[in-house]
Amino acid sequence: MKVFCGRVNPTTGAVDWVEEDENYDYHQEIARSSYADMLHDKDRNEKYYQGICAAVKRVKQRGDEAIVLDIGTGTGLLSMMAVTAGADYCYAIEVFKPMADAAVRIVQANSFSDKIKVINKHSTEVTVGPEGDMMQRANILITELFDTELIGEGALPSYEHAQHNLMQTQWEAVPHRATVYAQLVESRRLWSWNKLFPLQLDSSTIQPPPEMQSCPGAPSVCDVQLSQLNPGDFKSLSDVMVIFRVDFSQQVSSSAASHPVSFTSITSGAAQVVLSWWDIDMDPEGTINCSMKPSWLYSSLHPVPWRDHWMQCVYFLPEEKKVAQGEELCLTAHQDDYCIWYSLTKPSAEEGRPAFLQHPACRCGAHINWNRPRFGELNDQSRMGKYKKALKKILTPSSVCLCVSDGSLVPLLAHSVGAAQVYTVESSSMSQHLMEKLFQTNNLKEAIHIIQKSPDKITTADLGDNKVSALIGEPFFTTSLLPWHNLYFWYSRSALSDNMTTDCAVLPMSATLYMLAVEFRDLWRIRSPCGTCEGFDVRIMDEMIKKSLDFRESHEAEPHPLWEYPCRALSDPTKVMTFDFRETVPTDDMKAEGSMNLVRSGRCHGVVLWMEYKLTEDISVSTGLLRVDDETGDCQWYEHSKQGIYFFSSLLDLGFAPSHSSVTYQLTFHPQLGDLRMSFTPNS
Repeated sequence: MKVFCGRVNPTTGAVDWVEEDENYDYHQEIARSSYADMLHDKDRNEKYYQGICAAVKRVKQRGDEAIVLDIGTGTGLLSMMAVTAGADYCYAIEVFKPMADAAVRIVQANSFSDKIKVINKHSTEVTVGPEGDMMQRANILITELFDTELIGEGALPSYEHAQHNLMQTQWEAVPHRATVYAQLVESRRLWSWNKLFPLQLDSSTIQPPPEMQSCPGAPSVCDVQLSQLNPGDFKSLSDVMVIFRVDFSQQVSSSAASHPVSFTSITSGAAQVVLSWWDIDMDPEGTINCSMKPSWLYSSLHPVPWRDHWMQCVYFLPEEKKVAQGEELCLTAHQDDYCIWYSLTKPSAEEGRPAFLQHPACRCGAHINWNRPRFGELNDQSRMGKYKKALKKILTPSSVCLCVSDGSLVPLLAHSVGAAQVYTVESSSMSQHLMEKLFQTNNLKEAIHIIQKSPDKITTADLGDNKVSALIGEPFFTTSLLPWHNLYFWYSRSALSDNMTTDCAVLPMSATLYMLAVEFRDLWRIRSPCGTCEGFDVRIMDEMIKKSLDFRESHEAEPHPLWEYPCRALSDPTKVMTFDFRETVPTDDMKAEGSMNLVRSGRCHGVVLWMEYKLTEDISVSTGLLRVDDETGDCQWYEHSKQGIYFFSSLLDLGFAPSHSSVTYQLTFHPQLGDLRMSFTPNS
């Protein structure tokens, strides 16, 4: 059955009615899930299997049958491990029906159907009894309900219910316990993802509103591959501390709680950020440990496991606090059933635990309008300097300037270099309110006028009966996911043509799409076939993921922040097509085809795509590749944007002879649809 879905097209800004298969949503969920990543996580899988074997052995040594409850079974892998380890029976619970169906097929393919029952329900809906889903209560509880924050997927309520309703009075748990760690640091780089810094102009400084500086920020955790931070990106103000533990072999509570830890600061600095991660012990003795700690905490002899389904956490304190070396402090983790957040105080002289602090929420609007990469981009002084230099080249004291970008500082730069009139378009009332506060704080509310209309609805009356002589933008739009989605600026320029002077300057002048063939160090795992996992046949998952990718995304890329995912350049950067913003959007398709020669040996996993904007003839800014190491091919990427990644369906292994290898490409930009379709063929 086909259904019509209304979607805002991020490139054109129009609402498109798209005919979709009724199974579109679950295909997309599978395609973008971490199933392949988890199946490739050898460290995780081995530790789980060791823990399961130990738990089954402990139950058998008591003379009991080993009855397993596996919550969130996914592929059924952990249940099959349990049966292999000697479990008598397994109840495998999976709420997502396509995955539950896949688990049934995988269990059948591995000949475990007589000992594993897959239950397609939420664990809180499962019943026990002759007419229930489970014939008896279990005595081994196996779960993989964790996310980067440990409890963000509702692990605690699920544990609490299962232990009360589905488990015997004595049970073994795999994992046995979890431990949350934290470290207090000063980091201008990380802090720039949370607060707007003052922007220095020639004769003045743009200051953020006071309520923005005192705002506790976004409520969601910032998950990141901390191993990719440079050692100089932060200064440790504390040692790594154990914050709290959860023992899954005992009754778990999902009630809100606070976990204070007193410590002595190891150096002076500005307390801004809490770095956090967790590990799990698979057995009571803690001899089987699976850790999420960043790479710098491993010894040089220990291999660092890579995973994307579990990363590390960055928590921002509500406000920066100065601390002195040797100062006694208290770091408190506050936790409800889904989230964790932190506060820093002086140790309380009173006995008892500190009062529970309510979950932080943005009060200033900035953390709702701007995500963390956007904060970082706005705080990028070098980038802002390029825009300012470019604006000085095109603006005059008589310029009527219109900015088309979401929540941009470019209008402030335009005013600072002397434009006579400055207007800016904001896409929402919330963004308008935020920018009004910013302008008011800097006494610019009367100097910069906000228009809350779509560009095609703007008239000369909105512009004071003037025509625009300088159309400017970054471009940046909150709805954009892939680099070319910001071509919305081009469509806006076309819609504004009648309101522009014949010699209107446009900044940026153009955008050029570039691409690069790469070898990923680890990211390839998220889209790589598994075949078998720890000896079990999981080819059905490969079929599902491939089908899901083919369902809609066979000609599309997916967004990833590549500064977190190291890769090597196997080709030279290749210019694909240029979009000239000085002209209106064409009616005919734009096509590019050719081949990229591969110049380095390696394993070619796919192609990276990004935009470079030409502000003026001699000033450009990139949203992608910044440099390539000539010797190693290691890439440095712009960290405040996501790049587009097209993964090949099959690996191209160049060995030591890349000279005759290439990647053939065909790209078509459909102006009417605002759609970029692509096809790549690796050739060896």
